[in-house]
Amino acid sequence: MDAKTIGKKLVAYCQQGQNMQALEELYSPDIVSIEAHGDSTMPARMEGIAAVRGKADWWFANHEIHGGEARGPFPHGQRFAVWFKFDVTPRQGPMANRRMTIEEVALYTVKDGKIVQEEFFYDMGG
Repeated sequence: MDAKTIGKKLVAYCQQGQNMQALEELYSPDIVSIEAHGDSTMPARMEGIAAVRGKADWWFANHEIHGGEARGPFPHGQRFAVWFKFDVTPRQGPMANRRMTIEEVALYTVKDGKIVQEEFFYDMGG
């Protein structure tokens, strides 16, 4: 599959709330995930499907998700971008129990029919 086709599948899965299915089907076992921010418990760069799956599990376990949107893909060669908007309430941390809207853009790189890298762009404020 090319990047645009994979992007369409990813967006469709996300719109249906099937993010983990997208991860299992579309991601390379050697995926690299790069967040805009990280810390000692959740580093900005993670490598391998197990680490990325763990990050996704953490996200869903630690946020009440009221709704979300995914738009795209916006293809460019073997890459594509997707715009996301989430309505969430964190269950822990400094924003615990405060409902908020989060917007981000993700840039995905495809090789051999699988997503091999994802990069997230967002502003944490401040």
